[in-house]
Amino acid sequence: MNIQYRKPRVFVLALILVMSVIVSACGDKANTATNKPGTNNNAQESSSNLLQQVKDAGVMKVGLMGTYPPYNFLNENKEMDGFDVDIAKEVANRLGVKAEFVAQEFSGMVAGLQAKKFDTVISQMTITEDRQKQMDFTEPYITNEVKIIVKSNNNDITKLEDFKGNNIGVGLGTNDETYLRNEILPKVGKFNIKTYDDANTSLQDLNAGRIDATINNLYALKPIIDKNGFQVKAVGEAIKADSAGIAVRKNNPEFRDALDQALKDMKTDGTYKTIFVKWFGEEPSSK
Repeated sequence: MNIQYRKPRVFVLALILVMSVIVSACGDKANTATNKPGTNNNAQESSSNLLQQVKDAGVMKVGLMGTYPPYNFLNENKEMDGFDVDIAKEVANRLGVKAEFVAQEFSGMVAGLQAKKFDTVISQMTITEDRQKQMDFTEPYITNEVKIIVKSNNNDITKLEDFKGNNIGVGLGTNDETYLRNEILPKVGKFNIKTYDDANTSLQDLNAGRIDATINNLYALKPIIDKNGFQVKAVGEAIKADSAGIAVRKNNPEFRDALDQALKDMKTDGTYKTIFVKWFGEEPSSK
């Protein structure tokens, strides 16, 4: 009798053991599934610690064109120089690190930032709704008025409506290009848009008569015009004002806030004003 009852007990114990293994396996799968979002959260958390990563490295990598005086350009010593460069150096210094500059054509600036080629973009990147979908920005560190530029002997183009039927130059991938294509072209009527990687080349073409006008801000164009003796002029009132900020990858709030605080402190203690006057010969607007 005892032997007959032992077999079912053994069977029951074996069955319980098998069920325990199955439940445990299911539990592991559930935990694995549950942990997947946790893995993503860790990635986001790691991303949000960019500020600490920059501090640990002792370097803040800055993307800029390097061909856009007086904002950013190579000086006679083949070193990055300009308003953006001085701003970047001072901001980095206030974070306790050094600025390292990475030259990049403007049309590839967003992709370069997202590919982690650099930590920030400090290259007159205008804050727009479209760009804010791809990157985060600090508060503006400069606002530029954009005007129409034509040859000195051109009296036919004085306003945007005069662009119709003409060849208009603009920086490739810039807010100005988007502005011409999406806002002005539909209103004014057909005109040809020619894009450029730098302001110098667009002014060369304007001076040579290969385009009829371009749009840009005078802070950017004046040193190029003076250096090359281009026979061009600004006409009419400013067509728009662009505010540029420091761009960073999304989901890095600590890093962005630290940059914002550095800019705020620079304005409070007068450092920003000193840099502005150095490059533009006038005090920044109080607006």
